[in-house]
Amino acid sequence: MILARSKAIRTVLRWQVIATGVMTMVLGLLAGTHGAVSALFGGLVSICAGLAFSVVVSLSKSDSLAGTLATALRAEAAKIMVAVLLLWLVFATYKQVVAVGFIGSFAVSILLFGMAFFVREE
Repeated sequence: MILARSKAIRTVLRWQVIATGVMTMVLGLLAGTHGAVSALFGGLVSICAGLAFSVVVSLSKSDSLAGTLATALRAEAAKIMVAVLLLWLVFATYKQVVAVGFIGSFAVSILLFGMAFFVREE
């Protein structure tokens, strides 16, 4: 699977999907349909950004420290570009967005991606 060869990335992507589902249900109860859709979009933005990161890492072949660092920087740049583009796209096209739910779901999901550092590759 080219998208997520790393156990750490697969694990945090799974966590992001679960967290997005939970936040979608909670915001659906608290803010109705638009709250649920906003939370879903927020989580999906982060998941897509994480997938972009994993694609860049998977396609890279580096045997040196400098190559590994360059790959990490390219992957992070791809993640940020995808996230910014999708955040803009949602705010520009979805007029009924519940901003607190959207940004909150995005923030929780993006923070979960940072937990990949703590997942062991055993």
